[in-house]
Amino acid sequence: MHIQQLVLFMSIGFGAIVLLDVLPPRGVKQITVLELKAMLKNKEKHNYQYIDVRTAEQFNRLHVFGFKSFPLQELKKDTGTLSKDKKIVVISQRGITGNEACKLLKRQGFTNLANVRGGIITWEPHR
Repeated sequence: MHIQQLVLFMSIGFGAIVLLDVLPPRGVKQITVLELKAMLKNKEKHNYQYIDVRTAEQFNRLHVFGFKSFPLQELKKDTGTLSKDKKIVVISQRGITGNEACKLLKRQGFTNLANVRGGIITWEPHR
């Protein structure tokens, strides 16, 4: 095998790993900030658990009213405080960490999950 082919195969493999890490998990609904805004206005908000997986410092600087702080690093040990019977909406800085949180929650047995596409960055202009 030539070195160029090896580099090509390694590049493809690395690209696949990165892509799998960024893609939303199967079964997790990706919602827009406009959908989130409508959910928060309606009575639906009582059927949901809203969690923000950014750091506590980021949460304290800016957060969506109604969301609770569950930093991703602490989420695994804090899942016991979440109900598996209610829907969970996750927000992060840009949406990528939200997808990571959803993957973690799915592994913990949560099934009704939504991630805010684009994260808090897309929320800010709409608040």
